[in-house]
Amino acid sequence: MNARFNYAKVYPEVLEKMMEMENFAKNSGIDIKLYELIKIRASQINGCAFCINMHTVDARKLGEEERRIYLLNAWKEAPYYSEKERAALELTEYVTKISEQGVPEEVYDRVRKQFQDKEFIALVVVINTINSWNRIAISTGMAAPN
Repeated sequence: MNARFNYAKVYPEVLEKMMEMENFAKNSGIDIKLYELIKIRASQINGCAFCINMHTVDARKLGEEERRIYLLNAWKEAPYYSEKERAALELTEYVTKISEQGVPEEVYDRVRKQFQDKEFIALVVVINTINSWNRIAISTGMAAPN
């Protein structure tokens, strides 16, 4: 994909506001490795090569296991994720594809067994933030580096 234009140069306030949201999400209390797994998984669903590349690099820098990164798109079958991580990844998938069926009650219940009120909202903010980044990157033609 070729970059269509540099959105941050055209409208720097967009980058500024997105970075405010990013910083809020990053400091919301969600475990930093889980934070990166959520970003990778949503980016996989959305097909955002730029963000998949960025967040797999970031996850590795945090010491995330290679197999957990490689198998993220098959997390349901892979035995390497905790129940808490599974709940967050399931919520990531439903929120990312929210127009298909919303967030079913049984998914909400599974997530709420693992995350308290504030943590639940933090998860939703993290998921929404990466979905926004994905949509900006894909719409403006941002590509993963060579």
